[in-house]
Amino acid sequence: MTALRTAIGLMSGTSLDGIDVALLRTDGESVVERGPSIGLAYDGHFRERLKQALVEARNIAARTDRPGDLFAVERNLTLRHAVAVSDFLHRQGLEADAIDVIGFHGQTVLHRPDQALTVQLGDGQLLADLTGIPVVYDMRANDMLHGGQGAPLIPVYHAALARSLGDGPATVFVNIGGISNLTFIGADAELVAFDSGPGNTLIDQWVERHTGSAFDAGGEIASRGKVLSPLADRYLGHSFFSANRRRSLDRNDFVAPASSEANLEDGARTLAFVTAAAILKSASHLPERPKRYVISGGGRHNGTIMADLADLAGRDGAQVVSAEDIGFDGDAMEAEAWAYLAVRSERGLPLTFPGTTSVAVPVTGGVLVKPGRHAETLT
Repeated sequence: MTALRTAIGLMSGTSLDGIDVALLRTDGESVVERGPSIGLAYDGHFRERLKQALVEARNIAARTDRPGDLFAVERNLTLRHAVAVSDFLHRQGLEADAIDVIGFHGQTVLHRPDQALTVQLGDGQLLADLTGIPVVYDMRANDMLHGGQGAPLIPVYHAALARSLGDGPATVFVNIGGISNLTFIGADAELVAFDSGPGNTLIDQWVERHTGSAFDAGGEIASRGKVLSPLADRYLGHSFFSANRRRSLDRNDFVAPASSEANLEDGARTLAFVTAAAILKSASHLPERPKRYVISGGGRHNGTIMADLADLAGRDGAQVVSAEDIGFDGDAMEAEAWAYLAVRSERGLPLTFPGTTSVAVPVTGGVLVKPGRHAETLT
C-alpha cells in the first residue's frame, strides 16, 4: 500500500483576488482525505500590480523572461505565499515538518497554448527555502512540451472526488473562476475536460470599471439589470464555442464590452448570463449530456449566474448543485487539487491526459525543489 503524503496546495487564480490554501492527505490516486483550508485576500495595491503584470507579460517570448516589474512582482508574490503557508500552519497548530510537500500554482500572467507558451509567476525554490518544505511547481509546462494545451489540470482531482460519490447521474464538475472549466467523468471512468469560456473575469472587469469594487457581490448588481441579447449573442457567437477542437483560454481571450454598450446593471446582467450560457454551450461538446452540474469556484457565489445555470440546465433535464451540496468545498477545491497534483508529480503519475488537455499521451509534470539554497526571515 502506498503511504499517504500530507500536502498543502496553494492557488492564486485568474480572478487575482488572493491565495487559497488547503491541506490534503493522499496517495495521489484513490485516497483523498480533505483537511482545513483558508483564503487570504490580496490588498488593492497588489491586485493593481498583478493587473499591470498581465499587461507587461504580453511581450514575453520565453517562459523565463521577466520584463519590466515582473521580477519584483514574482518575488513579492512568492513572499506572500510563504506568509500564507506560515499563517495557515500557525492557525492549525502545525509545524513545517508535518508537511511533506507544497503544490504551488503561482500566478498565470500569460497563456498561449497555440504557441506552447505558459507563464506562471512564482519562485518555487524561494518558497521552499522560506517555508522549509519541498515544493512542486511549474506543473503546466511538460504538458505543452508534449502537445497539450497546458490546462485544465484539475480534472484528475475531480475524478478522484467523483469516485467517492459512487454511482449516480452523469456528472460534470464546473469551476467558475476567472475562466470557467468543466470535467466530465463517464461511466467507464472516461475523463473529458476543457475550458468552457469566460467565468468571473468579464463581470469583475465591468463592475470594477464602473464602481471601483472588485466584483459583483452575490450577483446583486446583475439582479437589477436585463439581458441585452445582441451583446450576449456576440460573446456566445465566438468561434471558441463552435470549433471542433477544444482549447484552453487566456484571461485576455475575451474582453469586457465598451462602457457605452450598456449601463452598469444591464452589463453585469448580460455578462452573468454569458458566463452561464457559455458553460452549457461548451457542454454540447461532451460525449453525452450531463444530468448533474457540480459548481465550485467564486462564481457559484453569484446568485444570478447560478439561477441562469439552473434555468438553462433544467431545460436539458439536468440539475445544478454547489460543491457544498454534495459534501465538498467549492472555495478550496482548486487548492486541494494542487496538493493532490504535487503528490502525483512526486510519484511520477500523469497529471494530464489526451481527454483533458489534448496532450499526445498521459504525462506527469512539475518541478520538485527542496529547501537549502538560503533562508530569509518572514515579516
